[in-house]
Amino acid sequence: MVMSFDEILNELKNRIFRPVYFLMGDEPYYIDEISSYITDNVLNEQEKDFNQTILYGKETDVISLLNVTRRFPMMASHQVVVVREAQSMKGIDGKSGFSANSNESSSIKKDNPDPFLLYVENPLRSTVLVINYKYGSLDKRTKLYKSIEKNGVLFESKKLYDNQVAAWISQFASNHRVSIAPDACQLLSEYLGNDLSRIANEINKLVICLPDDNKMITSELIEQNIGISKEYNVFELQKSLSTKDILKANRISNYFADNPKDNPFMLTLTSLFSFFSRLLIYHQLKDKSRKNASVELGINIFFMADYEIAAKKYPENKVIQVVSLIREYDLKNKGVNNMSTGEGDLLKELIFRILH
Repeated sequence: MVMSFDEILNELKNRIFRPVYFLMGDEPYYIDEISSYITDNVLNEQEKDFNQTILYGKETDVISLLNVTRRFPMMASHQVVVVREAQSMKGIDGKSGFSANSNESSSIKKDNPDPFLLYVENPLRSTVLVINYKYGSLDKRTKLYKSIEKNGVLFESKKLYDNQVAAWISQFASNHRVSIAPDACQLLSEYLGNDLSRIANEINKLVICLPDDNKMITSELIEQNIGISKEYNVFELQKSLSTKDILKANRISNYFADNPKDNPFMLTLTSLFSFFSRLLIYHQLKDKSRKNASVELGINIFFMADYEIAAKKYPENKVIQVVSLIREYDLKNKGVNNMSTGEGDLLKELIFRILH
């Protein structure tokens, strides 16, 4: 069965366990969350000593794994077997087996059985097997995929798009019974990108720091506890560019140039590209009302004032030029038409050309 993250967690909380969980995809956060919930909650502490096994794809093989999965639990209803980094294990992804549409004769198939497929077709119900297959996914055409779909759980964890991160942060905070100010949400999304594991870790730190009488995460709290400067960050650089505040933009770019580890050039380029790309879309909207524009741009309505101001400062042809400039400096950073200019100087050049 193909299931969502919430559906899997809901089943697990109701102690409904499937014999095989194949967790795959490019976003490791949800894979780790499901796997951790299973290892933390299926067995109690006494049962784990004899009935919980953690294996690593680089250090084991399919036959060794199946020898473990076929064991019966000792003084417990289930045993849990988790394979981490399963993408490194040969024979776990169905590629050594046969396609569901294979034309090979049945006699050839019998001579070349896929041992993992054979197990999945008839898994031991007292075993909870969890396969953590990160940064890839099963081919839906294989017999293995179809067999897991029939007898176990398939889950694909996809990376969020940049314009989805702020909403995810807001929801994550809400799930932890706290709120987050729009500017603080934007600050985290701009600084941390779409690395959900890192975002979750930072928010968890902030939740601990919140006083009992104030459950609001603010940009000040972020600056004090995570080290993201409230004044010198990509979000403030965007604002200074949108208003053409030359002094502030140069001050921030100089700070970034002096502190490259805390302010990676590629992260800055990505954020600026995202901002000016949205500004270009804004110029092309027929209905520029804040409600409609915020939906079309995929941003909080709180930030629409920034785009309205920027649209007045940067006509559409200038925005097109700026987007081209950002692409040009991305290439320069990769060595195209640039032999020696460092990231700090490239950033300063780019900011100057955007503003003038």
